[in-house]
Amino acid sequence: MSDARPSGDPRPSCCTPGRSTLALASPAPRPAAESPAARRARRGLVALPGGAFLMGGDDPDGIAADGEGPVREVTVRPFEISRATVSNAEFASFVKETGHVTEAERFGFSFVFDGFLTAEVRSVSEAVPGTPWWRAVAGATWRAPSGPGSDFRALQQHPVTQVSWHDAAAYCAWSGTRLPTEAEWEYAARGGLERKRYPWGDELAPRGREMLTIWQGDFPRAAPGARNGTSPVRSHRPNGFGLHHTVGNVWEWCADWFSPDHHRTGPREAPTGPPAGTARVMRGGSHLCHVSYCNRYRVAARSSNTPDSSTGNIGFRVARSR
Repeated sequence: MSDARPSGDPRPSCCTPGRSTLALASPAPRPAAESPAARRARRGLVALPGGAFLMGGDDPDGIAADGEGPVREVTVRPFEISRATVSNAEFASFVKETGHVTEAERFGFSFVFDGFLTAEVRSVSEAVPGTPWWRAVAGATWRAPSGPGSDFRALQQHPVTQVSWHDAAAYCAWSGTRLPTEAEWEYAARGGLERKRYPWGDELAPRGREMLTIWQGDFPRAAPGARNGTSPVRSHRPNGFGLHHTVGNVWEWCADWFSPDHHRTGPREAPTGPPAGTARVMRGGSHLCHVSYCNRYRVAARSSNTPDSSTGNIGFRVARSR
């Protein structure tokens, strides 16, 4: 295992463990001219008109330290956002053209859920203090999201994972996009609905229909026969704006620095979060979320991680100003 070790500080949880910032990612080398692959990365962006909407939540399941509330009127400007999170195939095109080396590759390890490891890998990996279902696994990267023996090529249309905020920002620089602000993300994720728990309404499974990818079982124990893990990026019905998987599947990096209370007094017109911080906002929950431990797959829920952290349940989607 690499000499780098997970920090004891970075808020490990069922959601995402993190590493303290040990080094900043080098920017990805830019091609001399924009390539067809970079242009393709912007195809299918959904143009949204922006405007005022009610952001945040007062759900009884909300976690006070996350700062979901209060519900407040926020305005976002017109923008574009991708229909789905960036897939392994799309990220592979970026790496092929730029030679980008992710932070997980540079650190030599990343975080993987224990239940997805082989017995051999588990025996040589390190458990995260306080959350033993997370392990720091040498060789876990976007190419091998569950560590040695796994391969992204079997998951081409699944969301890329094991990518840090810096890695996501480098992909955006290459593709002529950016990460959405937290306000843009929530506006888009709601799909035109207001004050609803989910992008489709208040009921988790209307008429028994599976609407998202979350943990099957009583976390961290899997239900008998459950197929836990990520789903292809367009495998569930889209929301009212045509966006897939805005809750569940993977956490999504946002542009903003995280604060539990900045939004209480900060600007409401095109807010971008506090000017500085130690962690970046993540939204949407993931395939590891479950009401038995953490139901942050509600559309108002939020969390954070240090910008150099990477796990098997964090990805991203891209946006662009209009």
